[in-house]
Amino acid sequence: MPLEKKPQFAVLRSVESFKDPRPSIKKRMADGKALRKVVSFSDQGLYTPPKDRIDPVSILEAQAKQRIALLIPIRYERMLQSPFSFYRGGAAIMAQDLANQPTSNITVQLCGDMHVSNFGLFGTAEHRLVFGINDFDETLPGSWEWDIKRLVASALIASESLGGDRALGKKLVYRIASEYQKRIAQYAKMPYLDLAQEFIGENDIRKHFSKEHQKKLDAYLKETKGQGNIQVLQSLTTLVGKNRKIINKPPLIEHFKKDAYGVPFGSLVDKALLNYSSTLLADRQILFQRYSLKDYARKVVGVGSVGTNCMVLYFEGDSEQDPLFLQYKEAQKSVLTPYLGESIYRDMGRRVVAGQRLLQGAPDIFLNYGTVQYDINKSQGFYLRQLRDMKGGIGVGTGGVTLKTFPDYAKLFGWALALGHARSGDAAMIAGYCGQSAELNEALYSFAKSYAKQNQQDFELFCKAVKSGRLKAAKKKIAL
Repeated sequence: MPLEKKPQFAVLRSVESFKDPRPSIKKRMADGKALRKVVSFSDQGLYTPPKDRIDPVSILEAQAKQRIALLIPIRYERMLQSPFSFYRGGAAIMAQDLANQPTSNITVQLCGDMHVSNFGLFGTAEHRLVFGINDFDETLPGSWEWDIKRLVASALIASESLGGDRALGKKLVYRIASEYQKRIAQYAKMPYLDLAQEFIGENDIRKHFSKEHQKKLDAYLKETKGQGNIQVLQSLTTLVGKNRKIINKPPLIEHFKKDAYGVPFGSLVDKALLNYSSTLLADRQILFQRYSLKDYARKVVGVGSVGTNCMVLYFEGDSEQDPLFLQYKEAQKSVLTPYLGESIYRDMGRRVVAGQRLLQGAPDIFLNYGTVQYDINKSQGFYLRQLRDMKGGIGVGTGGVTLKTFPDYAKLFGWALALGHARSGDAAMIAGYCGQSAELNEALYSFAKSYAKQNQQDFELFCKAVKSGRLKAAKKKIAL
């Protein structure tokens, strides 16, 4: 069921409209509940592939045409590691499938690529450590089901990739869905200013972990707190003569004279920083201007992002004991665009930053966007953010989410998603639709099981395409 076109979040209101009260919480919850007659819970549990479904290999090939050709084999090599790794890189593949499913049409700001490895810890502007969603490259407004269906399917697929049984998979989906129900109902009744200042802090995280897993959690929290600019300086740079330079680690970190379009990297960086700094808030602009650029290099990141233009930029204040590391990421159109429509923002970097601020609520102080204009016909949207400053992503497998700790994390995933949706959409309507029964949980588990089978079929087609030579993957494993 396609989403009806609705105003997006930056629409200006008239003065008169501020005088008109919104319908009451009770009325909006009742309206949400009434939508179950339009799209039932059992409807939500069905997975129906599009009749003219585009094969996954063709979608990946189309994406590759918009990316740096030399890096595409790295992306494919990473996607080959498991069905879950493939799923991580396949947001565009699932987008067409989600567009074919029934929805309640309650609009939120979607993450757009919601899966269990897109959460983590990060520091607020006050350097409080909080838990939340941490990847927004595909963000776009749409109905809330798109995110939660991709999330629960990812939990089941990740669990299976780790060797988990059916009982664990069901438990994970139920924990995510029930926590989402619980928290969205809580946020439906919370004052808006309180909601804007709501975060999942350290104490909240600890409450969700069993005693036997507290030691591992504390080590993770400690490691993330230690991820500051001085630590990055020590691990990412080295002295070359009298100056510090970023260490080359081909093919993941490399210095290049020109980018993929033949433009000198120096020119690209100069234009990007000028555009970026011109739209910073005044206090942050003054702070940023106190730093001098010392070095920059291209950096390969993630799975889904591999092939886009990403860089790490190294700055210094008065000395090398005052370093600043920013990550530059190219922002392309969201993979949801063909199905949900164009963003209200012409600049794709602004789309990502606006989505992050809506969903996360506590982005770092240097998060901002810009555009590099190559010529009349070619431009590149981008955004900048700090690199690893109190940031800790959650991987699946060794050193991250394991079969033992997965159930503890699952509730946090559902909670963080509910908080993001409540910040950007109508929590009361969503809460009214979801209710508190296990019927919705069972429906989401049914969908997740069906989609895990679809993902396995797509993964096998992908593996065959690599084996046949249709897709070229790097010959050796290249770590994330």
